[in-house]
Amino acid sequence: MSSETPAKSPEPEAKEERRRSTHEEPAKRSHHDDSDHKHSRRSKDDSKNGKRDTNGESSHRTSDRDRKRRDRSRSRTRSRSPKRSKRDRKDEKDQEEEDGEIRDTTPPVVEKPRELTARELERQRIIQEELKNGEVDEDGDEPVWSMKKAQAEKKSRTCPYLDTIDRSVLDFDFEKQCSVSLSHQNVYACMVCGKYFQGRGTNTHAYTHALETDHHVFLNLQTLKFYCLPDNYEVVDPSLEDIKYVLKPTYTKEMIGSIDKQARMVRAQDDSTYFPGVVGLNNIKANDYCNVILHALSAVRPLRNWFLKESNYLAVKRPPGDKLTLLPQRFGELIRKLWNPRALRTHVSPHEMLQAVVVCSNKKFQFIKQNDAYDFMLFLLTTLHTALNGSEKRESIISKTFRGRMREYSRKVIPAEDTEEEKYRKMHLPDYQEKVSEKPFLFLTLDLPAAPLYRDVQLQNIIPQVPLSTLLEKFDGKTEKEYRTYNDNIMKRYELLKLPEFLIISYKRFQKNQWFVEKNPTIVNFPIVNVDLYECLAEDVRAEHKYTTYDLVANVVHEGTFETGNYRIQIVHQGSGKWFELEDLHVKDMLPQMIVLAESYIQIWRLNKEKTRDERAEDDGEDQMETA
Repeated sequence: MSSETPAKSPEPEAKEERRRSTHEEPAKRSHHDDSDHKHSRRSKDDSKNGKRDTNGESSHRTSDRDRKRRDRSRSRTRSRSPKRSKRDRKDEKDQEEEDGEIRDTTPPVVEKPRELTARELERQRIIQEELKNGEVDEDGDEPVWSMKKAQAEKKSRTCPYLDTIDRSVLDFDFEKQCSVSLSHQNVYACMVCGKYFQGRGTNTHAYTHALETDHHVFLNLQTLKFYCLPDNYEVVDPSLEDIKYVLKPTYTKEMIGSIDKQARMVRAQDDSTYFPGVVGLNNIKANDYCNVILHALSAVRPLRNWFLKESNYLAVKRPPGDKLTLLPQRFGELIRKLWNPRALRTHVSPHEMLQAVVVCSNKKFQFIKQNDAYDFMLFLLTTLHTALNGSEKRESIISKTFRGRMREYSRKVIPAEDTEEEKYRKMHLPDYQEKVSEKPFLFLTLDLPAAPLYRDVQLQNIIPQVPLSTLLEKFDGKTEKEYRTYNDNIMKRYELLKLPEFLIISYKRFQKNQWFVEKNPTIVNFPIVNVDLYECLAEDVRAEHKYTTYDLVANVVHEGTFETGNYRIQIVHQGSGKWFELEDLHVKDMLPQMIVLAESYIQIWRLNKEKTRDERAEDDGEDQMETA
């Protein structure tokens, strides 16, 4: 028994030693995390199994896998630690190469300092000047060029982007609204591309446009102030005054008085020459009937001079929300642009004026549909007179310029089918007695003789001609004409009591029948100067009129049919005495002898006050004696 006991003792000792080593091994690796502990126990068990395994190659692969896992967990733990040894950094590099990650260990390249732009150099110079003058605190926390401080500055900064302004793309004739939001409030014009945008603060359309397109100079279309965006500071420079003048031309009393004395052509920004007041009007689609009337009224001296001074019609007070307030303002803007001596180009677009006409006429007169120039002239004169607070008793610049007075004699016509007794009875009734009335007029309408229905012997269409003196017999107080109404026929005759300073004459060329509008092509022969209306005056007022002769100022011509025809105008430039023909954008000079060859529709005549009628008669008598 004693001999067998020592033989069995090594087995419990081996078990006790393995159990002790098993308990001591976790204590040695106490600095690892829980995941390392699990991996170590799994590797321990695998090592035990590997010892039991008869295949040595599989145990070797398992031990390599366990070693890699331990190294990977150790690298993660050490990467979180601020202190790493050289071995840890080497293991981490090996692990990165194993995972396919390669770190760039090349030293960073030091960039060279870029050169300052002209704007930055200008900023530094201004800041240094302010520091020397004590205007800016050098130790201030707020940046010198912050947006809030730039907006609060009184003195404007010098802008280095003035050379980016392109005057060839600027056009202030169209409606002033934002091209993005279509708003009319706080609109700015880009001086580089000519587009309109709203606002200049952050997140506005103008601010965004400046950032996206690198356009920096903007003009407020209402306040006429220039700003540089996105820095948002005001720009004041004398070189920008010509742009302000194009947007809003202003005229002094001396300039207005010398307009008709200008005998030389002026040069526009696009290097073309023109006479102020003789410039083309853009035809948007079918607004030539409006263009000729606007040109004709702009040639009337007192009307032009009154609208060239903006304070005359801005002070007119109308009820709140009255749409007629817009018409005098737009008409005045157009007149000032037509007579601008420092224009960018030799034509003007009446877009804003036509928009006001559409609104005030309730879309009766539009620029996309052809209409009658006579009806438009009647609407424009009466609406302007009303918008300027004029009435029958209260005068305006319209009534002072064009209004005259006439006397009308009217009586009913006795029907021809009545018997002699009925005719005799009606002759003594008040309704069939002649009535006399006085009324004002803005223009005179002359009736043309009917065109012939048949051709002549040479199978050619006859173009009838009639002298102006024959048509003026309508107002001599003796010639009667029958006018038909729905119930009665009325005989009327007229005579003039007061001659206006500017006389408008229209020829009745269009007559509407049941199917279409028919045009009378009769040619009117007239002299362009010294048309005497003395015979048209009533005998009791002839002594009051010293001046009775008129000179032609504007002649509106219509060609073609009513639906497909077109209008053009012939006007005289007072300074040079030359005649010009304008058809939309086309302007050309012409001979005065060619005026009477066209189909005149509307004419404006100016009362000649250089010589009285008696002085003219004496001059004519002397000329006849010299000729004899």
